[in-house]
Amino acid sequence: MHVHRTRAFRIASLSLALLAGAPAGCAPAGRTGDAGKPLVLTTFTVLADIARNVAGDHVAVESITKPGAEIHGYEPTPGDVRKAAGADLILDNGLHLEAWFGQFVEGLDVPHTVVSDGVRVIDIAGDAYAGKPNPHAWMSPANVRVYVDNIVAAFTALDPAHAAGFEANGAAYKNDLREVENDLAARLARLPRHQRALVTCEGAFSYLARDAGLTEKYIWPVNAEQQATPQRIASAIEFVRANDVPAVFCESTVRDGPMRQVAGAGGAVFGGTLYVDSLSAADGPVPTYLRLIRYDTDTIVGALTGRAS
Repeated sequence: MHVHRTRAFRIASLSLALLAGAPAGCAPAGRTGDAGKPLVLTTFTVLADIARNVAGDHVAVESITKPGAEIHGYEPTPGDVRKAAGADLILDNGLHLEAWFGQFVEGLDVPHTVVSDGVRVIDIAGDAYAGKPNPHAWMSPANVRVYVDNIVAAFTALDPAHAAGFEANGAAYKNDLREVENDLAARLARLPRHQRALVTCEGAFSYLARDAGLTEKYIWPVNAEQQATPQRIASAIEFVRANDVPAVFCESTVRDGPMRQVAGAGGAVFGGTLYVDSLSAADGPVPTYLRLIRYDTDTIVGALTGRAS
């Protein structure tokens, strides 16, 4: 959850070098988006999709990271810094998700909004991260409604002429989120009590588990495959055996080998890949946030009830 000092220095130096090299008196390239629209950058693809639903046709929204990227330890490129210098606004998740973000924006004259402000935070329960906020708040559609309100406010400040459009778009998207939230709760509520456990590689599902009444178990608290120690794997195996958990899962941005080991030793099946930190490409299984939540729900319910495709 912290930035290594060498990485922080490299990012800060990169930002300063690029900014110092800009011609004097020139506005950064790309100050506005398509057709003169304000340009808003997000730190990862999930936020970009949520923001586009609020933006409509009034704001151009782009993600700094690409589909499939691991967001926690991402290292910005020179192109990322140049693009950020030309943006009108940057949206970040906050809650220490983007370990690189503070150094990335240092020296940039670009406002940014933390979209998770106001959510009911769940703290990480154990390990070295105990007491720190779990950053994956968007895995609760209820929390994303808070994200939407923050984005509406940020876009209204950026482009007051289209305030009514942002408000209307946000209200419509929040209705979509309520439908997904209600469907998720109804489907997971039908699981038998002994199947109401969610075992994953990363502790990225605390908010979804809270909403759905699932007991959560994971190998590592935050995306860091090096934390898949024999002790952590043994603890997950013991949990699966003790609770007769029928299926376990892993996330798309990490290797699933440790969880397949848990499944084999614990007498469970590997229930499938879940999406958290990144959307897929447009032709993939989860090109939007709403599709991501539905896909994960389908995968979890199907595997835990023995109806996986």
